[in-house]
Amino acid sequence: MTVKRDIKESWRPATRLVHGGQLRSQYKETSETIFMTSGYVYQSAEEAEAAFDNSQPRFVYSRFGNPTVSMFEERLALLEGAEVARATSSGMAAVFAALASLVKAGDRVVASDALFGSCQYILGEILPKWGVETVFVDGRDLAQWRAAFAKPTKAVFLETPSNPSLRLVDIAEVTKLAHAAGATVVVDNVFATPLLQQPLKQGADVVVYSATKHIDGQGRSLGGAILGSRKFVEETLQPFLRHTGPSLSPMNAWILLKGLETLELRVNKQAATAKALAERLQSHPKLSQVLYPTLDSHPQVELARRQMAGGGTVVAFSLKDGKEAAFRFLNALQLVLISNNLGDSKSLATHPATTTHQRLSPELKQQQGIDAGLIRLSVGLEDGEDLLDDLLLALAVA
Repeated sequence: MTVKRDIKESWRPATRLVHGGQLRSQYKETSETIFMTSGYVYQSAEEAEAAFDNSQPRFVYSRFGNPTVSMFEERLALLEGAEVARATSSGMAAVFAALASLVKAGDRVVASDALFGSCQYILGEILPKWGVETVFVDGRDLAQWRAAFAKPTKAVFLETPSNPSLRLVDIAEVTKLAHAAGATVVVDNVFATPLLQQPLKQGADVVVYSATKHIDGQGRSLGGAILGSRKFVEETLQPFLRHTGPSLSPMNAWILLKGLETLELRVNKQAATAKALAERLQSHPKLSQVLYPTLDSHPQVELARRQMAGGGTVVAFSLKDGKEAAFRFLNALQLVLISNNLGDSKSLATHPATTTHQRLSPELKQQQGIDAGLIRLSVGLEDGEDLLDDLLLALAVA
């Protein structure tokens, strides 16, 4: 007798990105269906009761779950290697929900200090108002992590590579230390994407994404995702999401599903171009530094090569003459667009000190490596030589 196995378990990433989570209606459509509905109907009052006491699980309200959103969640979980995923309305909704569902007054959180500005605000402003202590450490320094974990800790939050200075955190080592202190480790994996780094396989407990970035990757849709164990999602996260409502629109979920289909093609091309540009720019006389995780000159290149399958799609570099030179450079670009987004099919550049990280104090900017001349370049799908020409012409003006 032939035993039929679930072949989804053996699918490689490219196949999972196209077919994972498919849920066809009775019409057997090729493309995923957009279920634009807020609610669902029942054949009887008894069926409604069974749905709400969860003895007969089904969709009851699109704030709690929706077929199109569920397809996106399952496909992303298959790619990440997570038991369960839950989608949110944006990346910051994912970060906030993951942390807020874990902590209460009196708890303690340890975080790396190199963070996106809004993440810094949640950890440094919102959680302390709730009576949660937040301790920031230099994420590159394991000694600082060890010292911070001398006290019991409820949660850990880190970005690696960080936004915008591309600093790395040793996920495996920090996770070991965190678990010994009783902490749940939450990793923002946006810059690496699930294709180039999988924190759960390195010991982390929870992974968060802004799906707005590479997953959509075409500047169309906001979205976020939280991935982890079934126990964490169903017992800790789901009640928070259910009652606070940061749900993803079915339309946005459909757009993100379409984005996943081409994620591998886009990220591999963008990362290859980003590395080539970093290599070509690193000797430019007007630049004081060029940062890219797998570049030989990156101070953490060995860690990058150990825990990442590639350096990602973002390059950072600093102009020697500071803000004025950085602005002249940005204003001289003709192909690369000025935008605070990243992970897009179009190349985008921004000046973090005056945009994404503007509200950080001068001390925090210095601490995170955000100098006045720093540019964050998100590399798109254009021809690499055309991008290089544009950058070099703009640097000549700067």
